[in-house]
Amino acid sequence: MKAAVIGGAGYAGGELLRLLLSHPQVEVTQVTSERLGGKFVHTVHPHLRRRTELKFQSRTSLQPVDVLFIALPHGETSKEIDQLQTLAPTIVDLSADFRLRDRGGYPTWYGWEHPQPSLLSDFVYALPELHREQIRSANRLAAGGCLATAAILGLYPLTRAGVVDAAMPIVIEGKTGSSAGGAESGPASHHPHRSGEMRSFAPTAHRHTAEIIQELGLQSPNGHGPTIAFSATAVEAVRGILVTAHVFLKDDLSEKDLWKIYRAAYADEPFMRIVKESQGIHRYPNPKILSGTNYCDVGFERDPHSRRVVVMSALDNLMKGAAGQAVQALNVRFGWDERTGLDFPGLYPI
Repeated sequence: MKAAVIGGAGYAGGELLRLLLSHPQVEVTQVTSERLGGKFVHTVHPHLRRRTELKFQSRTSLQPVDVLFIALPHGETSKEIDQLQTLAPTIVDLSADFRLRDRGGYPTWYGWEHPQPSLLSDFVYALPELHREQIRSANRLAAGGCLATAAILGLYPLTRAGVVDAAMPIVIEGKTGSSAGGAESGPASHHPHRSGEMRSFAPTAHRHTAEIIQELGLQSPNGHGPTIAFSATAVEAVRGILVTAHVFLKDDLSEKDLWKIYRAAYADEPFMRIVKESQGIHRYPNPKILSGTNYCDVGFERDPHSRRVVVMSALDNLMKGAAGQAVQALNVRFGWDERTGLDFPGLYPI
């Protein structure tokens, strides 16, 4: 299957190339960057040196392929989708442009009106753990946001089981590494500013809130509960997301009950692991040991003094939170083993 990567100079684009160049069912034939046209891919992604001799080219020179991966900045794909759709029968978009089903979510959470609202229903949210059956027959796939993916996968078993107290908010804190901000540098990523820092950059109104509400089947903040109270913090790490969520149960469930709920949701999922040990330093999910992998580790702790459950989830924002999720969805779409090209177990220590 011939594939092209649009926006291949960014971090997510580089991860797509790393994965696809080793994928037995895929041949990457074209990679675009408007800024770096004519330069070898390895000048930006040095780990791909001698893995490919491809050079970046302009989007205007693309030839048709079987599958098109799009890793453009938010707001760009939707402006060019008419032309992009002529290039491939299957499209996997890593931007936010087609993640939300409600067109009204874009001015609320992204600050712009969607230019192609009629196409929103054509795209399937490309998280296999929630939408595997829809992905199998979809030709338009929208990969989820990294923080949203971690939060959704951590909370999905509880909302699916209907055990959450609708009168109480779900409070979510997401800590993320610097690569989530993209490859283009700015004041917030300047080393003297970023080094040693723990910076709250979105204490309220983070745009991934919309995906969490949508995918967990919850009402909007102005509707009936539970509401989502989401905050995001930048920490000194390159890769990785750790989400800590506080959920209140409507019934007095035990730890054993919670184990049953999480096992029922994820027992057969190839990239979901329940991490909850009684001792040791790796008792709970830790994003550091997930670097380069497509795993999402989920754990929980029942508060003995209330009906609060603390849910923890961790993943690599560039993998399960972006490129890895996209490749997993591709595998599902074409009936290949979901683990194809994604079997790297990680490194330890790292």
